[in-house]
Amino acid sequence: MKKVALAAFVGLFSLAASAEVTVAEPWVRATVPAQKATGAFMKLTSDADARLVSAASPVAGVVEIHEMLMEKDVMKMSPVQALDLPAGQAVELKPGGYHVMLMDLKAQVKEGDQVPLTLTVENKDGSRQTIELTAPARPLNAPMKMQHGKH
Repeated sequence: MKKVALAAFVGLFSLAASAEVTVAEPWVRATVPAQKATGAFMKLTSDADARLVSAASPVAGVVEIHEMLMEKDVMKMSPVQALDLPAGQAVELKPGGYHVMLMDLKAQVKEGDQVPLTLTVENKDGSRQTIELTAPARPLNAPMKMQHGKH
């Protein structure tokens, strides 16, 4: 009986260590023919401290988590190893900020397409989980939402 109770307790503890991440409002910017890169955007909220460590999609040869920031009046974009997801705080991946970069596109992403994405989240204990989602492609002129004076 003690072994069953201990196993149940360990099972509950294991479940508690895994963060539940909610994805809201995912979307991908549509492309023009022959364009080889685009971005995916969304809001991520985790119920426990976690990190977004990678992303993948069958529509792209390379998928990375990127950050855009102003450096000496120049907007620069670069990959990041991971993006912190603090417990209970929405983290917005948006144009002009953090985003998922889809590169080496295999075909044009057209408005209305449903783009499959897989996000990998690392929990505080080092365990990982994947989140499967689809993001609709919005028009090329979808708003950038950058701060005035920062473009």
